[in-house]
Amino acid sequence: MKVHYLEIVTPSVDATCDVLAEAHGVVFGEPIAEFGNARTAKLKDGGRIGVRAPMRETEKPVVRPYLLVDDIEAAVKSAEKAGAEVAIPPMKIPGQGAFSIYILGGIEHGLWQL
Repeated sequence: MKVHYLEIVTPSVDATCDVLAEAHGVVFGEPIAEFGNARTAKLKDGGRIGVRAPMRETEKPVVRPYLLVDDIEAAVKSAEKAGAEVAIPPMKIPGQGAFSIYILGGIEHGLWQL
């Protein structure tokens, strides 16, 4: 199991990026529209971390790992079978793969397929 993308949703985007950059030696770029205007940084293991502001008034701050999967459709079906609510069905991001979000036990989980 590998975390491909770690998403942090916070109203304090720049301050969060500054702390992470200093503590972990990563460099955050400019906001990327396809990632909800997240500022992202590449990690040594090939993954990425992104920090963005809430995209709607009802979105609460959250830290959401996206686990890399071989078959996102099958992984979503497995989550649904276990009782998960699919918050975002599999969605492609041009040039980045596909992602999905499900909620199980009150926790938001992300999936990512390259």
